[in-house]
Amino acid sequence: MINKALGIFSKDIGIDLGTANTLVYVRGKGIIINEPSVVAVNQKTGHIVAIGNEAKKMVGRTPAYITATRPLVEGVISDFEVTEEMLRYFIQKVHKETFSLFPRPRVVIGVPSEVTEVERRAVEDAARNAGAREVYLVEEPMAAAIGVRLPVQDAVGSMIVDIGGGTSDIAVISLGGIVVSRNLRIAGDKLNEDIIRFARDEHKLLLGERTAEDIKIAIGSAYELPEPMEATMRGRDLITGLPKEVVVDDSEIRRALQHSIRTLVSSIKSTVEATPPELVADIMHRGIVLTGGGALLRGLAVLIAEETRILTKVAEDPLTAVVRGTGIILEDIDKLREVLVGDDFQKAPRVA
Repeated sequence: MINKALGIFSKDIGIDLGTANTLVYVRGKGIIINEPSVVAVNQKTGHIVAIGNEAKKMVGRTPAYITATRPLVEGVISDFEVTEEMLRYFIQKVHKETFSLFPRPRVVIGVPSEVTEVERRAVEDAARNAGAREVYLVEEPMAAAIGVRLPVQDAVGSMIVDIGGGTSDIAVISLGGIVVSRNLRIAGDKLNEDIIRFARDEHKLLLGERTAEDIKIAIGSAYELPEPMEATMRGRDLITGLPKEVVVDDSEIRRALQHSIRTLVSSIKSTVEATPPELVADIMHRGIVLTGGGALLRGLAVLIAEETRILTKVAEDPLTAVVRGTGIILEDIDKLREVLVGDDFQKAPRVA
């Protein structure tokens, strides 16, 4: 009864709880928060120093006793208490303009496909402990499909590839459920690691994670570009220990990313191979839709289309597809209840 009363003064929110970024949708308002999933903790006192944008600025720049970490690894919670504090911060930030002292919102959270029962329960418990009165989970590829307005409840096949920071989800959806799915640990973070490894092996240069990400955004590609691009890598020379900078072009970075990209494309092909023929016919007609930050990698859609022989397109505003999907579910939760992950949820068959 108390929760219900507090709920009157609370705003229902949808959360894309990502490895790299957390986005928050408020019912009736739209997306109001888009911040990195980073928390800075003072190891001496155990207190949280900063969350989100402020914590991201501290990565690699803090004294030894302050650690700026991500509480989610590969799409799942690795540090329960810190994730709980991060969720509480975002929930309170949403409600700071209202008179609600103890916000108790309904929350819809996107989770990777094929999460285990334990991982799913961890997300639910963290959200409830952070102040949510009701917690609903939806698989990220389903949320992304709803966010880009695919007809997920119709008897037609839709294929979506959601490439986030920690995981990539490949799913074929029909009649409100996921028919075939694949979850990969190859996504934005893995591509950053590939660039760091390339710089170390090829140029004896030690790069930071943020620098690697900047290079990926600046000149990263999956397919040959019409015009060459260059960027400067700055880091520490592993031989002399002194600062060093190296100019690299798009072909070098493409070579660095090649193995991970090929693995992703191969997984998409194997997912298509495991899809029932009727749905494959629908996908050939409707195409494959790419969402998530990884969808912005230059030439990725072209490469996937060439390898699968299926039209592939990048969704409009792919970074916000999942959180927009959670928002659409919030607006009409009764109609879309079947897409939520329930206790009796049956997993879609995994592709080997």
